[in-house]
Amino acid sequence: MADRRGDAARLRRKVRVRQKVQGTDTRPRVCVFRSNKHIYAQVISDSEGKTLATASTLVTKDKTRKGVEAAKHVGLALAKLCKEKNISKVIFDRNGFLFHGQVKALADGAREGGLEF
Repeated sequence: MADRRGDAARLRRKVRVRQKVQGTDTRPRVCVFRSNKHIYAQVISDSEGKTLATASTLVTKDKTRKGVEAAKHVGLALAKLCKEKNISKVIFDRNGFLFHGQVKALADGAREGGLEF
């Protein structure tokens, strides 16, 4: 995976970001992964090593949404799951991806849903 040029750069950015971002029980980490077809988001407590909530385009029922629109919908779904578990403040981990396009749309959707970061 890291043999391609873009993947190697993303992994370097990921390591740099993860040195600074640490999720706790009071403020868990929202980790984003974007593949060619889907986008995934997890809320992780690093102190316990547990995934608290997860949302992705695989789970959503509406298959007509694509790209940025689908990412925003995933952000809203993640925020709804977090509200059910009384999580309101999180730390955003872009996982080495640049903060634009789908990653930004997911973050905006999560903010719109009531998450603070």
